Amino acid sequence: MAKAEASVEELVSMIERGELRLPEMQRRYVWRSTRVRDLLDSLYRGYPSGAILLWESNETVTLQDFSVTQQATAYQSTRLLLDGQQRLTSLSAVIRGEPVSVRGRRRPIEILFNLDHPDQLAVVTEVNEDEEDDDDLIEDEADSSEDELQRRFNRMTFVVTTRKLEQLPQWIKVTDVFKTDSDASFLKRAGVKGFEDARYEKYSHRLARLRSIRKYVYRMDVLERKLSYDEVTEIFVRVNSLGAKLRSSDLALAQITAKWRNSLKIFQAFQEQCAKAGFDLELGLHLKNMIAFATGQSRFLTVGNLSLETLQQAWKESCEGMEFALNFLKNNAHIDSPALLSSPFLLVTLAYFGHKRDYQLAPEDAERLRFWVLVTNAKGRYSRGSSETILDQDLSIIKQVAGVSELIDRLRQQVGRLDVVPEELEGRNQRSALFKTMFLVFRKSGAKDWRSNLSIALDHSGSQHRLQFHHIFPKAVLKSSYSPREADDIGNLAFIGGKTNRAISDKPPVSYFPGLLEKAGQSPFTAQCIPTDPALLDVPSYKAFLTKRREVVAQRINEFLGTSLQSQEAA
Repeated sequence: MAKAEASVEELVSMIERGELRLPEMQRRYVWRSTRVRDLLDSLYRGYPSGAILLWESNETVTLQDFSVTQQATAYQSTRLLLDGQQRLTSLSAVIRGEPVSVRGRRRPIEILFNLDHPDQLAVVTEVNEDEEDDDDLIEDEADSSEDELQRRFNRMTFVVTTRKLEQLPQWIKVTDVFKTDSDASFLKRAGVKGFEDARYEKYSHRLARLRSIRKYVYRMDVLERKLSYDEVTEIFVRVNSLGAKLRSSDLALAQITAKWRNSLKIFQAFQEQCAKAGFDLELGLHLKNMIAFATGQSRFLTVGNLSLETLQQAWKESCEGMEFALNFLKNNAHIDSPALLSSPFLLVTLAYFGHKRDYQLAPEDAERLRFWVLVTNAKGRYSRGSSETILDQDLSIIKQVAGVSELIDRLRQQVGRLDVVPEELEGRNQRSALFKTMFLVFRKSGAKDWRSNLSIALDHSGSQHRLQFHHIFPKAVLKSSYSPREADDIGNLAFIGGKTNRAISDKPPVSYFPGLLEKAGQSPFTAQCIPTDPALLDVPSYKAFLTKRREVVAQRINEFLGTSLQSQEAA
């Protein structure tokens, strides 16, 4: 294995000219803008940024497209990028000003640089290239005034672009800096009128330091040409397994594509089909579903032993199963987004269940399966302990008896009781499975935004109406008396639009509730189980407010799930 070095500028040029390509074994580009922001900050400070792994090959290798545009290449030999795709795609997009393709959408990565950032590091962020972000159910907007937000931004060196910050003279677009070696326009915009200005030297030095990111040198490990595709796949799997850099699904994909050439396009086509149906799922979940159909268990450890014919048949059957699962979830359980799932593993169980029943369910079985889906989701069955072990237990039950009653019994053994008691809500926050169920409950109850009267939904357009979770008692009014954990309690969260949230800002409920009650009446609060007794709305009564609301929320959840004593016995 040869050693080499290349600057960021050289690597970006190699991508643009088509000299550096992606083999089929690689996963897609997954980074969010915040990850790119943190990478730029690290390179700006000269921090280490890992190595790049390449393979120079004359072999005909199945390729996939980078998420940024490339020119056609006339080179017979190809340099294939095995490790470093996320970093180099991000840097290529920012330096070239190129949009990236992420989950079927093309968008630019827009990062702003603060010419007036603090000299010392004010925010410490660890960048892990291969750890993908989890999607939150709903946006969270801090209950802070604009001045407080601005002070927070001023402590940062790089931020993801916002319209307001774009207008401020000291904030400049990173891509614009890379496009020119002249500082004049940036200094003029910042109000620097000449050499005598004390900021001239400081800002000029910082702009030069930002541009020097192009000169950052990556160490490259280059695999030799004589290696076969199968050998390189094995190296890819071993290197990433030892370094724990990639998830098991990424390593499984490498092994699968080594046996089944051009299969990535087949997998991605079905992934896109599901996304159009409202379920944009990780490719790894579809692969896990395929393995479940091939082996009756979900782990990728056996993928290397499966024949091409087995993989192809399992893929065909698993796609049919996933279509059943999505249809059941949306139309029977009324869960219409993966953001409302406590774990996507639930889809694998549903798909396998439908397959084993030959997609024929009696009305009573369909109703019991719906009950199992809702309670499993609310209790977070696949989010407790070893999720793959729990999934395999359910797959085994289905393989042996394919019965809903057995699935419900297994769930009861795990969680004890199927109904929700108020104490279960205590200490839970927006990442809890019960938070997602709470949204389903309130949506069914007809909950609406308190000002616009729009029904709460995940797909509202525009920042004014986009759904956010709101702290009924804003954090700002609680911070002197209660911990952040207490402030984030699920009993303190409600669902409203962004404009309403910003209008309330950091006002206590004893202040803003009366006006809302006068205009909208009691129903918007009743729909979200929010007590409006004035005695519970001041800060000293916060814990009493939480206790009361948890009681009402738990009761409403049980009505929604059908987890009364009678319904449990019927199940």
